[in-house]
Amino acid sequence: MPFVDGPVTVRVPATSANLGPGFDSLGLALTWFDEVTAEATGAGLTFDIEGEGADEVPRDESHLLYRAMDAAFDLLSEKPDGLHLTCRNTIPHGRGLGSSAAAIAAGVLLARALVVGGEDRVDDTTLFGLATDLEGHPDNVAPALRGGFTISWIEGAAPEVLRLDVDVPITVFVPPAPVSTELARGLLPETVPHGDAAFSAGRAALLVAALTSAPERLISATEDRLHQTYRAEAMPDSYKLVRQLRVEGVPAVISGAGPTVLAFAQGLEDWTPEGWERRELGVSPHGAHVVS
Repeated sequence: MPFVDGPVTVRVPATSANLGPGFDSLGLALTWFDEVTAEATGAGLTFDIEGEGADEVPRDESHLLYRAMDAAFDLLSEKPDGLHLTCRNTIPHGRGLGSSAAAIAAGVLLARALVVGGEDRVDDTTLFGLATDLEGHPDNVAPALRGGFTISWIEGAAPEVLRLDVDVPITVFVPPAPVSTELARGLLPETVPHGDAAFSAGRAALLVAALTSAPERLISATEDRLHQTYRAEAMPDSYKLVRQLRVEGVPAVISGAGPTVLAFAQGLEDWTPEGWERRELGVSPHGAHVVS
């Protein structure tokens, strides 16, 4: 039989990309998790979904989790006649915390885990490449799969990732309304001034050092001129909070495409805007992994 008996469960972290100047390259895995269980069945596709997006996401083959699994099954040359998927979602959707990367990472890992001998057929590098193809860029799927702090890039046609261990305090401020990634990306210009590009390149290099060995440099290291100001009109309250925190010396950025605000600090209860959710988190050393 090509599929394992019984269900398989994967735990996958939320992620934050960009971190200020590291546009489309730097990412962090956060201690905030979704869990997804999959079981090969005789026929049909069924879902049980609870938590975030339970009333909004599709329950058919258009669901991103299933599409990721289907792509991985194609790589494995195996496909079950049916699947039952149980999603326990806690990562907010459309908030810049990597919910789509979490679905993709969970999906490709679940598919491999369901196939007997799947790890022998598809290694981690191939799985990362597939996840990047599905997401369109590697900055969120890298930490979603590898955990920790990741630097990702495209080498030729293939995505690459360098993973580092970091330990920094994190607070996220999550607004009640989402902003689509497509809208946020659509606000970016085709070109930026050479000086802004050079500034952000230097700050991105400094950010790697700040996160790994020099946290006192985080306020300077998280400065950005590539994307946040261009996106401010789509998330004015988020951008306002970033500026207010930074004036007070708190390293704060827009998380991913926003509108969540991420600060490299804790004890910020008084800064929480009305109606927003605040969570104190850490960096998860683990990416998506099978828990049962």
